[in-house]
Amino acid sequence: MQMQKIFRKNIGIIMTAAIMTILVINFITTAYSLQKQQLETFNMKIDQVIHTMENNQIELVSIKANLDEDYLTRAKAAAYVIEKNPEILGNVQELKNLAALLDVDEVHVIDGEGIITDSSVPQYIGLDFHDGEQTRGFLPILESADENAYIIQEAQPNAAEGKIMKYVGVARLGEPGIVQVGLEPVRQMEAQMRNTYNYIFARFPTEEGEEYFAIDCNEDEVIGYSGGMYKNFGECYRLENLSDCSEGAFKSMEDGSVNYVVTRQYGDVLIGVAIPRSVLFQSLWTNMFMTGLYLMIIALVVISLLNYLVKRKVVQGIHNVLDDLSEITNGNLDTTVSVGGNREFEQLSEGINAMVKSIVNTTDRISKIIEMSGVSLATFEHQSGMQRVFVTSGLAELLNLSEKEGAKLYKDAALFYNRIEEIMKSPIEGERDVYKMGEDRYVRIHLSKDDDSYLGVVTDVSAEIFDKQWMQYENNHDQLTGLCRYQYFKQQAAERLEKMPEGEIAVSVMLDMDDFKSINDTFGHDMGDKYLKAFAGLLEELPKEHCISARRSGDEFCMFLFGYKEREEAISLLHSFWEKLQQNPVEMSKGQQRVIGISGGFAIAEDVREDITELLHHADEALYQAKETNKGSFAEYYEQEIKIYD
Repeated sequence: MQMQKIFRKNIGIIMTAAIMTILVINFITTAYSLQKQQLETFNMKIDQVIHTMENNQIELVSIKANLDEDYLTRAKAAAYVIEKNPEILGNVQELKNLAALLDVDEVHVIDGEGIITDSSVPQYIGLDFHDGEQTRGFLPILESADENAYIIQEAQPNAAEGKIMKYVGVARLGEPGIVQVGLEPVRQMEAQMRNTYNYIFARFPTEEGEEYFAIDCNEDEVIGYSGGMYKNFGECYRLENLSDCSEGAFKSMEDGSVNYVVTRQYGDVLIGVAIPRSVLFQSLWTNMFMTGLYLMIIALVVISLLNYLVKRKVVQGIHNVLDDLSEITNGNLDTTVSVGGNREFEQLSEGINAMVKSIVNTTDRISKIIEMSGVSLATFEHQSGMQRVFVTSGLAELLNLSEKEGAKLYKDAALFYNRIEEIMKSPIEGERDVYKMGEDRYVRIHLSKDDDSYLGVVTDVSAEIFDKQWMQYENNHDQLTGLCRYQYFKQQAAERLEKMPEGEIAVSVMLDMDDFKSINDTFGHDMGDKYLKAFAGLLEELPKEHCISARRSGDEFCMFLFGYKEREEAISLLHSFWEKLQQNPVEMSKGQQRVIGISGGFAIAEDVREDITELLHHADEALYQAKETNKGSFAEYYEQEIKIYD
């Protein structure tokens, strides 16, 4: 008995020292792991912010380029109409009608001396372009001998009223002077607003206590922050205090709290994310308590078992136990240790069996922890020398396996690994480690393999993928009508044109609503939106195997027809579409209907080498000729000539 007391005392001291050492090491490694994980998370979020800023900038540049091209076309059209119809000069109403026809806000005619002689805005008549900084920007057109000279200004306050406008000026046809159109750049201003840090931060999801901020490196001041951030920034959010946070650092805040901060410089801006230290480490103490409790329980069990072994010293019994444990180690977890002869060995057998059962049930406990966390996640593990694979509940569902199929795979580690490898051969395009499982589930699989052992984590990322797909859809489709946006339309049309088989033709069609502004003025913008959506609905009814349709801007639309052998087939489709417009009037108000009035122009491509931009430009030329010659009809651009169809 004395030996047992000495043994228990010494082994107790050793186990206590070991537990304390493990707890200290666990505390240090867990704290380091939490910081490293938070650093990776924050870096990923900063990447997302930068990626969003870059995407918004690309969108802004694209919008500006498209608007510049569109506005220049309208300015040239105005110059052309004035040159062909000089009698409209001197008539403010006629110039207002021209502005409405071209869907611009202002039309001005400037003589060779730089004076506005005619305008859709009467109070601007007589304005000298030499008197204002904004207007002087167009004087080089008067000094140029090029009849195609033009100038496109950026949006800025105009010289007359200080109103934010975008002006485009072109050389007047047939005599010295300038024809100028002006528009309020609403889309461009909205795109610029979306490219601010406050706008982006307000739409990024944040965890408990998380804060986003952005600092101007030149001015050393906060230029953007998330909604819940402490707004009296003080010295804690200055470049000098945040210069060492690229790899993560703890910083004291003005209210005495400590935040974990990660920053990264992007151009002249320092982008950062912060979280309170108390939030970051809130799970650490619970983990330490539970780890200590588990270690104490294990230590007590081990001490008891060793005490029994020392007391009895039954070698054969130990060998029997070792034999059974060897079977268990080889993966035969159904093996039951049964050593009889005395109560101590029976208790030892029961203890070992309880431990094995605990190991088997570990996956269930982990599954419950995962379920409590609310994360759709499952794990699997295989150790070298074992036959089966340990998995958490929910893995079969995530991998789209039946219960029977899953049970079969878990018993054969090699078969299970082959199935995982087969899945991982086909990741979805544009994503890393993400795979489609069934019709409506996407999972991310992380696999770590070491010789004959492997460990894996499977996460359900369906919501994330669906959100990305929906964002991509929204970026490529018009919000009001559901039709393609113009840039996406051009991309699809270019791809169709490039892959067009020999012997087929493609047709670009430009469409413009007749007198749409009068509909808005007469019935209101809500009814105008209904009018646009009704027309978009008719476009959507066109056969998808032959037609792509889009909203270009405002009341302008376009189509791309493909898959036809003969030009007559495409023209017949256009005739049918115009007839359908007549057969489907829009109910504008109670008892009053209106047939959708559309003018169109089209150009036919018979060769894949043709450029989609040039093809659309030709269709645009035919459109304007149709509106000028016979509004409500459509015209064809054919070998530099325009043919009108009734």
